[in-house]
Amino acid sequence: MKRMWMVRAETGRRLYDDFKEKSAVAVGWGEIGPLDELTSREAIIELVAQEWPDQPLQAHRMAASQLHRFRSEIADGDRIVTYNPSRRVYLVGTASGPYRFDPLIDKEDPNLRPVTWDGEVSRDLLTIASKNSLGAISTLFLIPDHAAKDLERALATQRPAVEEASASGAVSTASDESEVEVSALIEDVQARATEFIKDKISALDWRGMQQLAAGLLRAMGYKTRISPDGPDRGKDIVASPDGFGFEAPRIVVEVKHRTAAMGSQEIRSFLGGRHPGDKGLYVSTGGFTKDARYEADRANIPIHLMGIDDLVEAVIENYDALDSETRQLLPLKRIYWPM
Repeated sequence: MKRMWMVRAETGRRLYDDFKEKSAVAVGWGEIGPLDELTSREAIIELVAQEWPDQPLQAHRMAASQLHRFRSEIADGDRIVTYNPSRRVYLVGTASGPYRFDPLIDKEDPNLRPVTWDGEVSRDLLTIASKNSLGAISTLFLIPDHAAKDLERALATQRPAVEEASASGAVSTASDESEVEVSALIEDVQARATEFIKDKISALDWRGMQQLAAGLLRAMGYKTRISPDGPDRGKDIVASPDGFGFEAPRIVVEVKHRTAAMGSQEIRSFLGGRHPGDKGLYVSTGGFTKDARYEADRANIPIHLMGIDDLVEAVIENYDALDSETRQLLPLKRIYWPM
């Protein structure tokens, strides 16, 4: 089976009709000129960097990678797909000629490849897994084999995948299969989001971590005092209803922003400076050893050990109540998902 490439028709499918009518696909970054002699990714990166010097290196690399793939990796006979989001249809065809620099489609997208189109596929005919794979926002990307096969099947039959399954004697109903696929997809997206949030938290410096922990406590209704730089005598933050620690509960917080797990000795040292009536919160992005948890369980004051998983969960749960200063440390965007 030939490789299958997605080529986006610009933002909001601006060029979809032109792609279809003029039997071609095209991409931008035309300011650097023709790519005919630029046979390496490195050569394209150099020109992209010269044209857009204010953009970060990663942006240069991404643009150059897509241009190089469009210029050198797409081969005659490869399958090409583009998408019309307003009609929710995919246009499927075959690359039918070499790369050329030509404003036939649009002057802003002069890097062009001719395509022979075979027809359109409604998004409703595809499996949930295929829809997920085709949801990337990149201008150009290689479509996974399972999604490519599903598109070819839908193009040939113009029938939903579940009808094919029923015809072959599958026992699962369409609604059962769809519900399982959607559930698995939601879990996958949630898991990825959690890991990305962990990455962002791990990238904070130690001062940022203290501010994040203090901001979380403020979102939960407490007033906080962060210890000044220097020896903190076992407390980075004190949280209480009045902000001075006079009113109960008085929560004493230690924050350790390290990759290594905290052990029992660190917990004992923290507990050694506490007063009767104190509540303890120990935040460690590196987690805790089994002995540390045992030490906390037998402590003479209530103490909660918060690893990075607990921290992420608490931040998500209280994010709407975080103040703007804390949100700047960890900017998150709410995504609505149909149930």
